Amino acid sequence: MLEEMKDQILKFVQKMPQAFTSRSLMKKLRVKDAKLFYQALDQLQQQGLVKINKKHRIRPADPSARKKRSNSKRGKQPLGSALREKLRGPVEKIDGVKKAVIVSLSKGFAFARPEDGGEDLFIHADHLKSAFLGDTVVLNHLERSERGLSADVEQITEKASRLLTGTLVEGESGLEFAPDEAIRYHLPLEKKSLQHLRPLVKAQAEIRRIPGTDRLTARVMKTYGSSDRAKICADAIIDQNGIRTEFPKEVLAEAEKIRKAKITDKDLKGRLDLRGTSICTIDGADAKDLDDAISVSRTRLGYRLGVHIADVSHYVKAGSAMDREAQERGTSVYFADRVIPMLPEALSNGVCSLNAGEDKLTFSAIIELDKQGTILSYRFRKSVIQSKVRGVYSEVNQLFDGTADKALRKKYSPVIRSLHAARELAEVLKARAKRNGTVDLDSVESRFVLDENGVCIDVQPRVSGEAEQMIEQLMITANQAAAKLAKSAKLPFVYRIHEQPDPDRVDSLAELVNALGFNPVSLRHRTSVKTADFAAIMEQAEGKPAQKVISHQLLRTMAKARYDTQPIGHFGLALEDYCHFTSPIRRYPDTAIHRILSAYLAKDKEIAAHYTEFSREAASNSSKCEIRAMAAERSAEDCYMAEYMRQHLGEEETGVISGVTMRGVFVELPNTVEGFVPITSFEGANFTFDGMITQYDETTGRKLTIGQTLRVKAVAADVATGRIDFIPVENTAVSAN
Repeated sequence: MLEEMKDQILKFVQKMPQAFTSRSLMKKLRVKDAKLFYQALDQLQQQGLVKINKKHRIRPADPSARKKRSNSKRGKQPLGSALREKLRGPVEKIDGVKKAVIVSLSKGFAFARPEDGGEDLFIHADHLKSAFLGDTVVLNHLERSERGLSADVEQITEKASRLLTGTLVEGESGLEFAPDEAIRYHLPLEKKSLQHLRPLVKAQAEIRRIPGTDRLTARVMKTYGSSDRAKICADAIIDQNGIRTEFPKEVLAEAEKIRKAKITDKDLKGRLDLRGTSICTIDGADAKDLDDAISVSRTRLGYRLGVHIADVSHYVKAGSAMDREAQERGTSVYFADRVIPMLPEALSNGVCSLNAGEDKLTFSAIIELDKQGTILSYRFRKSVIQSKVRGVYSEVNQLFDGTADKALRKKYSPVIRSLHAARELAEVLKARAKRNGTVDLDSVESRFVLDENGVCIDVQPRVSGEAEQMIEQLMITANQAAAKLAKSAKLPFVYRIHEQPDPDRVDSLAELVNALGFNPVSLRHRTSVKTADFAAIMEQAEGKPAQKVISHQLLRTMAKARYDTQPIGHFGLALEDYCHFTSPIRRYPDTAIHRILSAYLAKDKEIAAHYTEFSREAASNSSKCEIRAMAAERSAEDCYMAEYMRQHLGEEETGVISGVTMRGVFVELPNTVEGFVPITSFEGANFTFDGMITQYDETTGRKLTIGQTLRVKAVAADVATGRIDFIPVENTAVSAN
């Protein structure tokens, strides 16, 4: 958005003969975000692209002045104090200090994000104290003006890595380094960089600051290969996010020892023997880490649900090298072409995987429910099972819709009664969740198809069938029961929480809902909004072109789910108690919970002393690891989408406008690929942005708004950045409603 604003300002002042005051310019450009405007203006002045005279009038810099500026020390000519005061308006001093993380660097300034939440703070380069991207800092001299919050760096308390990945590009001074992270400009290369470098190569560089200046340089330490290959970009993304791909030797040695061990009588002592029960796993056809199995039967009162989870904590002992490595990884990470597992393959795909026909050690949740899906009772037991069938989602869906052939029906015959009971129970649970107000968001993941060379040749929406939804409902029930047990027993624990949405975000959502023609009345209680209030909005949008957009905005309005030691509840699921119990092979919080519940079942009298600090560290670290993994996965997905679209440049497709900005609109295609349409590509139009969801053409009265369909042509796709560009190929857009 900052670069968009800079472009708007620069284009306007360059084509106008007279100078404008900042306020007049804001009015001419119909700017709604004053903070963003002044940030852009400040940066343009720092770069010598605009001049601001003594009367505070803005005009473009003349060529001679720009040249003179470029030969001076960059970043060392901040706005004069009087002018800066004039531009930012009245200032409110804020007492105290604030801990924050530097989240972006631009020429002349930076932004920091407070650790306790809230809006980002502007920091001028003169007051940055050499803080770098990702550094944890203490801020002082906090001030609020019409441009927003600003502060100075008092001290750096924790330094981030100075190693960044990026792409080598041709620049004014020759080859330059374009960082993948939020450094908003290209960096010159040091002479000590690797030799024989060339453009469009993905690289890792050490970023250094020239002593006594705010100028950064890059020293290339490693190259990956061509930046137009998504696989190569994924390699760089893994490094940039600090995701471990190799297991230490001591971890592999532990895993190999476990792999060779057999289940003994000692292992079975005290375990519930469920090897004769009709139990099966159900996963995707290509899944190898089968960590959950189910059994369901009808009872006089309703249903008995068995959720049987791989007993990872039996094998991964506290304090072992494998445990330390699993804590550091926090979660498995999934890319289109690979999985980076939390546990070594000997466990994830071997000992702990609940393969059919093999005795496996498990941790079982046995839950009694009535015919309305209410949990009546639950018990947790260490167990041993033998899965009767290795179920596959697509096959179970065929059983349910009546299209399964004789061979499939025979395969599932040992568990067919259990499957039908599970299907029935899942429908009951789904109906109960709807009555409780759970919001059913229209969130679609992407599925990538790669060729033998690892090149993305297709992108499609990932379809969730009845079997997938059934397993999800059963797992949610087991997770809920585990949290209920921990809460009632007052155990130190790792809960999965989803907090109440921020009231300001609820207000913004209400404005958007109203602008799209729906009734936002259910959002009127902004400070006490319920999950059911969000569900009421989704019901209005159901079946409408704007349904996916509304769903996306609801998701953005909600707080981010995270792990915590307090049972705050889960807003999205409308549950008071929730945790993650069902996937210990790929998530450390689940492993931590298994360890705590195992101690509880063993009647550990010192459970609070043993696990209070452990649960706190597990919750905090697992939340950070989850964010890291999600960021890496999304970045890689963008690269694979761009790689796919490079093969389809010039082709036309009809998509839905999914976002609107000052510079243009985002359009999502039916296959989930999203691209950008610059507003300048609409020839003969004079569009004005309303600041929220619509671009209005003042010439024809036409509008481009969220939820409309628009036919576009793919014209550019940059794999390195994941950027995809479209242009319009029709003159009208269909109404969102």
